[in-house]
This record gives sequence, C-alpha cells and structure tokens, in this order.
Amino acid sequence: MNPVTLLPFIVLIGAMFLMTRSAKKKQAAAAQMRNEMQPGTGVRTIGGMYATVKELHDDTVLLEIAPGVHAIYAKNAIGAVLDDAEYNRIVHGDGESGLDLDGTVVPDDASSLTEAGADEDTSDDSRIDLGKKAEKSDEAEPTDAESGKKSEGKDDGEADAK
Repeated sequence: MNPVTLLPFIVLIGAMFLMTRSAKKKQAAAAQMRNEMQPGTGVRTIGGMYATVKELHDDTVLLEIAPGVHAIYAKNAIGAVLDDAEYNRIVHGDGESGLDLDGTVVPDDASSLTEAGADEDTSDDSRIDLGKKAEKSDEAEPTDAESGKKSEGKDDGEADAK
C-alpha cells in the first residue's frame, strides 16, 4: 500500500484520540470536583440553581434550596462547586455588586427615543386616520362602459341574470 493513501486514516485516528483524551480529562476533573463537596458547600446545578449541600450519599446529594426546603439531586447534576465568597456574593449579594447605581437611568418606555418635547407638540390633527372611508355618494357611482348606464351595485365578474 502506498503511504500517501494511509495518511488520511492516520490523521483521522490521531484526531479521534486527541478528542477522547481531552473529554476524559474534563470528565475526570468534574468527578474530582463532585467528590470534593462537603456539607455546607455552595453549589450550582446544571440547571442554574444555587443551593447548599446538606448531605452526601454515593450517587445523590441532599441540597437545601431555601431555608427549610430540601431536594435530592444526582451528583452528576452538580455543575460547579463554589467557594464561600463567590456563593455569598451570588446568592446573598454580599460584597461589591459592580452595579453603578449613580449612573444613567434607562426608562422602560420609548419616550427617550424621540426628541425632547416632541410628544407634547404633536396634535391629533396631524395623525393619520386609519378608519374606513365614508361611502361614496350616488353621483360617484361607476358607470358601465358599454351602455353608459350606472351599475346597480354589481361587482366585477357578476353577470346580469334577468
């Protein structure tokens, strides 16, 4: 066999090996993180819920979601084990929040998108009337092109069946 024909297969096998190796490292790191959990540790589940570990079992964890509210989760459902400072900052709002409370206040309507005072200067006269138009008078009735007679309210395509 020619070595050039085997080269794509060798590259493919090497890429598969490297991908599975990195995935195994990530799985091992996640398992190590879950094994280091202790009661009282703050965690984030894979669903994004923050809770405190109360009890550890072989495959499950008892989490306190709120004071007096407990739930049993699989250990695999724990997405991250948080240190105490980070958990308290997220859940209780302790420490620097990073919010600029003295900054610009953004209104929750679109009034700031128009020029200042433009809404007060507009009147109802300049608005467009989107209602139905008044019916036309008898003088404006369309006439039949061939006979010159006024049509009797028939639409196009209606035959005169007399």
